[in-house]
Amino acid sequence: MKPSNKSQLSAGRNTDCLKKVTGISGRFFQDFTWGYLMFYQSKFLRAYSITIYFKKKESVKMKIKNVLALGLVATMAVAAFVGCGDKGKDSAGADGKGKVYYLNFKPEADEAWQEIAKQYTDETGVEVSVITAASGKYEETLASEITKDEAPTLFQVNGPVGLANWKDYCYDLKDSSLYKELTSDSFALYDDDAVAGIAYVIESYGIIVNTELLDKAGYKLEDIASFDDLKKVAEDITARKDELGFAAFTSAGMDGSSDWRFKTHLANLPIYFEYQDKKIDSTDAIEGKYLDNYKNIWDLYINNATCKPADLAGKTGDDAENEFASGEAVFYQNGSWEYKNLTDKGMKDDQLAMIPIYIGAGDEANQGLCTGTENYWCVNAEASEEDIQATIDFLTWMVTSDAGTKMLADNIGVIPFKKAADTTNLFVLNDRKYTEDGKTPVSWNFTTMPSEEWKNGVGSALTAYAAGTGKWDDVVKAFVDGWASEYKAANN
Repeated sequence: MKPSNKSQLSAGRNTDCLKKVTGISGRFFQDFTWGYLMFYQSKFLRAYSITIYFKKKESVKMKIKNVLALGLVATMAVAAFVGCGDKGKDSAGADGKGKVYYLNFKPEADEAWQEIAKQYTDETGVEVSVITAASGKYEETLASEITKDEAPTLFQVNGPVGLANWKDYCYDLKDSSLYKELTSDSFALYDDDAVAGIAYVIESYGIIVNTELLDKAGYKLEDIASFDDLKKVAEDITARKDELGFAAFTSAGMDGSSDWRFKTHLANLPIYFEYQDKKIDSTDAIEGKYLDNYKNIWDLYINNATCKPADLAGKTGDDAENEFASGEAVFYQNGSWEYKNLTDKGMKDDQLAMIPIYIGAGDEANQGLCTGTENYWCVNAEASEEDIQATIDFLTWMVTSDAGTKMLADNIGVIPFKKAADTTNLFVLNDRKYTEDGKTPVSWNFTTMPSEEWKNGVGSALTAYAAGTGKWDDVVKAFVDGWASEYKAANN
């Protein structure tokens, strides 16, 4: 029997309570799949009874003494469960309206979220707090915050792999007002029949071009329609770097604020083309057929940039953004979310464009931008009923009101909701034009990467290779062997 969203304590929190009460390690509890735990308080007596249902994992061979020990633990833990209780039941505000705590994934949108949260609170009286995780630290931050008494009522996952870690905390949104605003149920993230998450933005990434500098170098956008074209232009700019006064590419920073552009977004390309060849959308073992292409584009980035390859470990996302905005480089790999940052720094639409990331694979003449989502809103099922409803109401307002839809369109991108405001984001419009012209978008397959550890392994190998302290074979090993081992660990 599966716990309902509202009336029964979740397995995850019950485990936390038993750990707290007994001091038993988490590994002990991982040996069981929780059925459900029912927790009753007598109307007339300060007495509690606990019924625990276990379904033992087939792979676990638990000794009988552990089972007996657990029975003793359950008996001893009864009184202590009074203190554990339901974390969220008393969390509503004094006025009973509930409140919202959003753990935001996007640092670049933090200011916009703070402003819209304040506006909503001013209009409705409902408290909305937005905390933004540091770049590259979202999973770590969520793991810390979700166990607190004042846990996020709203968080996000990146797709099926992320959902596997957090599905026990996801409220079923299928009957919510938010779900009813989606333009298609294809934008819902399912856990069996439950709607565990809802995509809130469709984004694109590629190579952002300073068209003014490209023109100064003697080229037009039309001159770049393949990897060979990009290589020719970039290497020519590098050869004339002193004369021109700018480089081909910004620094490919490999610190935590920037490495995701290459260990995740750039790595998506060889995965995408392998999936296309095999007509699959996920795998337990990547073959690495297009890793030579991955090497070629990485070599092009690091050998034709504003800095030496050995310096990349210390370069940040801000470094790359500032280099591009100040006219130090023609090309800058990033996404549609970067548009506001660049225009805030003074860049104009007639200086900007986004082109596909060509790696010399597939039908380059018909390749579009990398377009998809890894951003799914999830409502914390362990929050109080008041906070759950307050969170759903806030999100519904975000996707239906003029203020909410404008904020999302201007700062986040295209939103898949019926009342979405149109966007002025040039990079989104570039993607739209590619699609209208019959180009095929490159799908976001990095949501199938087996784990964050896999990404980190690839990132470390890329950094060492750039610094000259590692070989490309190390990147291949991290990519292929690391995928198999991490997939196995995640799906054991």
